[in-house]
Amino acid sequence: MSTQLGTKAKFDVKDTGLAAEGRRRVAWAGQSMPVLHAIAQRFAKERPLAGLRVGACLHVTTETANLMIALAAGGAEIWLCASNPLSTQDDVAATLAVDHKMNVFAIKGVDSARYYGHIEEVIKGNPQFTMDDGCDLVTTLVTKFKDKLPAVKGGTEETTTGVIRLRSMEKERVIAYPIIAVNDALTKHLFDNRYGTGQSTIDGIIRATNVLFAGKTVVVAGYGWCGRGIAQRARGLGAQVIVTEINPTKALEAAMDGYGVMPMAEAARRGDIFITVTGNAKVLREEHFLAMKSCALVANSGHFNVEIDIEALERLAEGEKSRPREFVEQYRLGDDRTISLLGEGRLINLAAAEGHPAAVMDMSFANQALSAEYLIGKRGTLSPGVYPVPIEIDEEIARLKLAALGVSIDTLTPEQQQYLASWNEGT
Repeated sequence: MSTQLGTKAKFDVKDTGLAAEGRRRVAWAGQSMPVLHAIAQRFAKERPLAGLRVGACLHVTTETANLMIALAAGGAEIWLCASNPLSTQDDVAATLAVDHKMNVFAIKGVDSARYYGHIEEVIKGNPQFTMDDGCDLVTTLVTKFKDKLPAVKGGTEETTTGVIRLRSMEKERVIAYPIIAVNDALTKHLFDNRYGTGQSTIDGIIRATNVLFAGKTVVVAGYGWCGRGIAQRARGLGAQVIVTEINPTKALEAAMDGYGVMPMAEAARRGDIFITVTGNAKVLREEHFLAMKSCALVANSGHFNVEIDIEALERLAEGEKSRPREFVEQYRLGDDRTISLLGEGRLINLAAAEGHPAAVMDMSFANQALSAEYLIGKRGTLSPGVYPVPIEIDEEIARLKLAALGVSIDTLTPEQQQYLASWNEGT
């Protein structure tokens, strides 16, 4: 049940007593987010989001808290819920509700009904702008709250999975307002997906199991930017890495990057640790479980818990299941082999760890903040649909990040600019 805070904010969090710990951790993460901090300082002066009700469905982490604080500095009223049942950091939810008087509906480990109940609480706040991570907020709006759609002026989407869903909605002409695909920005997916997912996924698996990667065979399903990052980090820890793919170009790239490439049917017999990151359903399924070694670990780092066929694993184990560690469910199959599922098949980097490091989320959430400012400035001029992050925003974020890192780069001379602009100088 939602609770009233003061005369305005509502919240449903685990324990308001956790706010002090959340406050400290949010401040710690903020130290590694200089680009977002600079934007927040400008927002506080210019107030570009004054009076805007933002409905956000994001992983409620320390990094997300810094984004919400930046938006509030720009004048926005925040309504926030979690975008995954296991991704909430309860102390962060508490500090946003108690210290920042934001409307927050997020508790780690809720069931599906309460998860969607929290999304509906955000929608009942009558958002004028949506920030989504996986598209659950937008799809709930479109399917159950069509009366709320006319008030929504724009939105953003953080993830690959969410953008895929949005493009499907766009094709069916059910998107009711312009939404920027933040995931497609270079300063998002080249860094967040690759370095953030790569490091945090391995971090989550190690925290859940304390497994040694050196000498293990790690199977990475999917060689998009997230898969690339995971494969790099696993190899860096001394693992033998196998990649499975359905896209011939990506498979060729993985082979030329030095990884073993083969179908999952073959990889299933070789792997010790399996990590799915495809955005698709049933990537690991019954025939693969039947082929795996005993003590195999299976984990997912795709947005939804559909990549591993958990029902098939339950069926094969016939109820023979134990929980040797907090985020490990060990299934004992009929032939006495065991397969361990990590983090209930949900995003392992957020289920068992803290998600991406703040330094990489600095750029992703800078894209969110500046895209919100851009869309509000353009309200009424863009048709419903999916839009890219404007290149000038992407490049400005890269410049700000370089400056924060103390890195300088060259600039074109007038002669070089002229050369690049001309066509009549040949050999």
